[in-house]
Amino acid sequence: MVAVFDHVVCVKINGRADFTLSLDLKKVIQELSQRGYHRFVVELRDCVTMDSTFLGTLSGMALKFHETGGPQDHLLELFNPSPRIAETLENLGVAHLFKIVSCAEPLAVNFEPLTGAGGQSKEAVTRHCLEAHNLLMGLNPENVHRFKDVAQFLAEDLKRLEQAGQK
Repeated sequence: MVAVFDHVVCVKINGRADFTLSLDLKKVIQELSQRGYHRFVVELRDCVTMDSTFLGTLSGMALKFHETGGPQDHLLELFNPSPRIAETLENLGVAHLFKIVSCAEPLAVNFEPLTGAGGQSKEAVTRHCLEAHNLLMGLNPENVHRFKDVAQFLAEDLKRLEQAGQK
């Protein structure tokens, strides 16, 4: 779900934040950023779990925003993460990339369903998952032991998919 108002883009995640959603989120944020939007809020009140690909995607976007903004800028804000998600952000060493806000009340905006979602090839999804995991490993050396096997599997799968596509 997405809402745009006062030069702020608010994305609401309901249920699971996983690799299938991460590509669509990245695309929406990139497109709106190119249109001049600079503040992005991700409402996580109703997000029950977040997989590593989604987390890597968010972290990658936050890094790009930090590169283009000043050191005080937090252009990607996470609202109302559950204690479990907040702990995961800390454990993976990426919490510092975000401004994390807890609000007693949900955001009072009218969200619209995200349109045009899906339709990515298996090769594109695999490449995206690999990039997200490599980013998490690059951000925190402690993440290497967590994700090296996943990254190796994804790299081998991507190579196989690319070779099959060339035939």
